[in-house]
Amino acid sequence: MNRLIVKTIIWLTIFSIAMGFLETSVVVYLREIYYPEGFKFPLVAVPRDIATIEFFREIATIIMLIGAGVMAGKNGLQRFVFFLYSFAIWDIFYYVFLKVLLNWPESLFTWDILFLIPVPWVGPVIAPCIISLSMIVLTFFVVYFQEKGKYIHITFMEWILFIFGSITAVLSFMWDYIIYVSSYEADKGVWTLSSNKNLFDEVKNYVPHHFNWWLFWIGQVIICLVIWMIYKRTRRS
Repeated sequence: MNRLIVKTIIWLTIFSIAMGFLETSVVVYLREIYYPEGFKFPLVAVPRDIATIEFFREIATIIMLIGAGVMAGKNGLQRFVFFLYSFAIWDIFYYVFLKVLLNWPESLFTWDILFLIPVPWVGPVIAPCIISLSMIVLTFFVVYFQEKGKYIHITFMEWILFIFGSITAVLSFMWDYIIYVSSYEADKGVWTLSSNKNLFDEVKNYVPHHFNWWLFWIGQVIICLVIWMIYKRTRRS
């Protein structure tokens, strides 16, 4: 790879690590306020105003990572994989910094709340890290082949499989929460921006106990299959 692309990847990595630290800092503050004894389930109800800010902060984070990929990439596919790469590095180092600052998580199988959009995602820490590693692999082989002058693209069917695998993996993080809320007799409503109630009011007693590994691995295997298909086709060409 030429020096320019190496420099781009280095700075993208530095930016993503810094974003990871920024994310960790916010979580450290939130845990000091809402979980002074240490983070654990069930989740503490969060006031509506704070929940709304958190909702838009997560959107802003994704926009920043997309922006980094768009500015760093030289073409559409490279911009896309650079976004995935930034997201992956940000996600991994978020947990690295949490371990350094709070000595948390206790293990890679510790449960965490990962995201709030459109409903809370929960799962063991190792699951998003596995997905992040596949994003990094995809990025490096796309950049490698492009720098060697090979034409690399994703076919329509590969896009369909990639999207289906991604949705399936994402659903695995929402599964336990959705099942709990759907069977919660007192209040089945899920928090939205228009809600007057506090975030997590509907799950005051919710403690996750079952991660849908079947859904996760189906999604992850499909994603890896697509990466392999692109790799094999590009290598042959």
